[in-house]
Amino acid sequence: MHIGEPILIAGALLAVALAASMLASRVRLPGLVFFLAIGMLVGSDGIGLIPLEDFELAQSIGVIALAIILFEGGLAAGLVEVRSVLGASLSLAIGATILTAIVTGLAAGWIFDLTTTEGLLVGAIVAGTDGAAIFGLLRGSTLERRLARTLEGETGLNDPIAVLLVVGLIEVLKAPGFGLPDFLWLFVRELGIGAAVGVAVGWAVTAVLRNTRLESSGLYPVATLAAVAVSFGLAASLHGSGFAACYLAGLVVGSTPIPAERTIASFHDGLAWVAQLSMFLVLGLLVDPGELIHVAPQATALALVLMLIARPLVIFLCTTPLGYSVKENVVLSWAGLRGAVPIVMATFPVTAGVPGAEELFDIVFFVVLLSTVVQGATFESLARRLGLTTDEPALPRPLTEAGTIRRMGAEVLEFPVVEGDAIVGLPVRDLGLPREANVNVIVRDGQAIPPRGSTRIKAGDRLHVLYRQETAREIMALSSSWRRGPIGPQPRPRRPLRGAGSVFVTRPWTEADGDATRPEKVLGREVVALLRLRADKPGSLVLIDDGRYALCGKVLAVGARRPLSRWIEARMRRVDEEERAWLRTALGAVVTDPREQPRDAPDR
Repeated sequence: MHIGEPILIAGALLAVALAASMLASRVRLPGLVFFLAIGMLVGSDGIGLIPLEDFELAQSIGVIALAIILFEGGLAAGLVEVRSVLGASLSLAIGATILTAIVTGLAAGWIFDLTTTEGLLVGAIVAGTDGAAIFGLLRGSTLERRLARTLEGETGLNDPIAVLLVVGLIEVLKAPGFGLPDFLWLFVRELGIGAAVGVAVGWAVTAVLRNTRLESSGLYPVATLAAVAVSFGLAASLHGSGFAACYLAGLVVGSTPIPAERTIASFHDGLAWVAQLSMFLVLGLLVDPGELIHVAPQATALALVLMLIARPLVIFLCTTPLGYSVKENVVLSWAGLRGAVPIVMATFPVTAGVPGAEELFDIVFFVVLLSTVVQGATFESLARRLGLTTDEPALPRPLTEAGTIRRMGAEVLEFPVVEGDAIVGLPVRDLGLPREANVNVIVRDGQAIPPRGSTRIKAGDRLHVLYRQETAREIMALSSSWRRGPIGPQPRPRRPLRGAGSVFVTRPWTEADGDATRPEKVLGREVVALLRLRADKPGSLVLIDDGRYALCGKVLAVGARRPLSRWIEARMRRVDEEERAWLRTALGAVVTDPREQPRDAPDR
C-alpha cells in the first residue's frame, strides 16, 4: 500500500468521526457510540477496510490516548475549581470504584458462571467512569456547577484506581500466591509514586513557564505536551501509576496562572479530541459484532445491575454523609458513563494471557455500549426534570479567542476567585495591577460586569485580566498573592517624631527619582504601600515609611493628608481634564483612606 493511502484513510475516518459527533449532538447521544460503530464497520468483521486483531497495539494506542485525555481533564478542572468538592470526588473515586467493582463483580460471577476472581476482574474493569465520556457529556450540559465538578473530579481520579484493581486481579489469576498484602502494597506503591511524580512534574513545568518567556506562543503547548510524556513515562518506569501522574500533573498546571494558558488549554482540548477519536476507532476495530450477539442477553443483565443497583447503591453510601440530596445522588448515579477506558482495560487480561479473556472483552464492550447509549441519551433530560440544571454551561467557556490578542503582544489571564482568597472583598483598584494590565471584565453569576476601580471582588467571580506579554512574570507573581496575600492596603506605619524641618514638599519629578509608576523610595524614604496607579501616564500615589503620602508623576508632592489634599485641590483648577481626572482619583484615595480614620470611625 502506498503511503498516501493509509494517510487518506486516516483523514477520511477523522472526517467521518467529526460528522458523527455533530450528528450525535443532535440526537442526544454520546459521540463515542458513533466512533465505536465506525470502527466496527470498517474493521475486519465489517467491510474489512482496516483489519486489526492486534490487542497489544490497540492497548498501546489506548494507553497513550488515555494519558493525553487525563492530562487535559486535570488541566481543565484545576484544583481551584474542584477544591470545594474534593472530598466527594475522592470518596467516589476510591470508595465508590472499589464497592462498584465488588457488587458488579459478584453479579458477573453469578450471571456468567465465573470464578469469584474472574467475576471481580469483570467488575473492576467496568467500575470506573470514563473521562472522555464524562468530559464530553459535561461540555454540552447545563448541569449545576457543583455536580459537574464532582463528576469531573471523580472521573479524573478513579481511572488509576480501576487500573490498579484490574492489574492486581490479573496477578491473582496468574499467580495464586499473590495475596492481600501484595495487593495493598501494589496500591500504595503505584498511587504514591504516581502522585509524587505528577505533582513534581506539574510544579516544574509551571515554574519554568512562569519564569521563562518563550519566543513563540506555539512553544508553550510543546512544554505541556512534554509534561504528559515525562509524567507518565517517569512514573511507569518507577513502577508507579502513569495515569495518576498525568492527571495530577495536569491538575497542578491548571491550578496555577501561567502565560499563554488559553493557547495551552485550546491545544490540549483539540489533542484530547483526536486521542478520543483514535482510541474509540481502534477499539471498534477489535470487536466482532457477531460475538456480541452471543453475550448480549447476559451482558444486558450485568449492565442493568451496574446501572440500577451497583452505581446508585455506592453513590448514596459515599455522598449522602457529605450533604448531597436524594435528587443530586440520583443524577450522580445516572452520570456513571462507561467508555473507552473499560474497553482499554479489557485488553489487559488478553495481552496477559488470562484464559477466556477474549470473551471477557466482548462482555465488557457490550456493557459499555449499552450503558453509554442508555445513560448518555437520558442524562440531561433527567437532570432537567429534577431541577438540577441552570442557564450556564456546566464547564465555563472562554469569553473570547485569545489568538488575535496574543499576536498584538498581549495575553489574557482568567482568574477564578474562590472563598478564602486574599482579594475577596477588595476593590479592583487595590489588586496591584501594573500600568500595562487591566481587569477587562468580571463574570459574576453568569453575567459580564464592566469593572470600575471601586468594584469589589466576590467569591465566585472570574476575573479576565488583559496584560502586555512583557509583564507576564509580574502578573504571575501578583496572581499568586491574590490567593495567599498580602494584597491591598497595608497597616499604616506609626508616624515618627519629626523636628521643625519641611513636612510638605513639592518639586518636579526627575530621572534620579526612578519609576513614577512603582517607586521604591521617595525622598530617600521607603515606599510601604501602593495606593493608586495612573493608567494613562507614569504616576502613582504611595505611602512612605514616615506616614506621609507621595503623589508621583510629572510633579512630586509629599505631605500629610490635609496639606496634600489642599495642594491637589488647588492644582486641579489649573490643569487639563486628563490631569484633573487623575488628581481627582488621588484626592479621593487620600481623603477616604481608612488608615487615616480613628478606630471608632464608621467604615466608609
